[in-house]
Amino acid sequence: MTFPVRMEIIDKKIEGKTMRQEDLIIRCLNCGTKNRIPKEHMRHRPVCGRCRSNLDDMIIRCLNCGKKNRMPENRLHNRPFCGSCGAPLVVMGAQFYPLDITDGTFTREVLTQKGSVIVDCWAPWCGPCRLAAPILDELAAKYAGGVKIAKLNVDENPLTASHYDIRSIPTLLLFKDGALVTRLVGLRTKEEIERHILAIMKKN
Repeated sequence: MTFPVRMEIIDKKIEGKTMRQEDLIIRCLNCGTKNRIPKEHMRHRPVCGRCRSNLDDMIIRCLNCGKKNRMPENRLHNRPFCGSCGAPLVVMGAQFYPLDITDGTFTREVLTQKGSVIVDCWAPWCGPCRLAAPILDELAAKYAGGVKIAKLNVDENPLTASHYDIRSIPTLLLFKDGALVTRLVGLRTKEEIERHILAIMKKN
């Protein structure tokens, strides 16, 4: 599982002043203030000079409800839970890449699954499908444990493709608790797909 960056390190020259090689500029996640911190002080949990918030906090988006949670990095080993819905924020054993499915495994991997599943209907000869593949790989890693992304080769699995009336590829089928929620036809941007992922994750 990947986590959002917990700090923003700015260029070594700021406001015309040259910093020491060992200094870091860290933007506070609470108030946005840029803080100059000697590198050796990072081990002591530095705080923002303006609002006194800890500068080593991480922001982790809950894969169940989408809520952003702030917590110290050292708490990740304590299996933290979302402050909004109570779901685990660190999911062990999650699938970090798209899963290949077939007509024979579709029911098990999609229709009987609790939670959110995206099925990428594709074919090897399809140019837009090849362009979509790295986007889906990235999203599978980012939302591992919250959303399963599966790939269905429509040439090799005509029964499922016919059942869902797949006439153009790539087509993404978005399921929640085994029910088809929506479909996206054609090549879509990462941002658009991600908006739909967050929308189905929030559905009760």
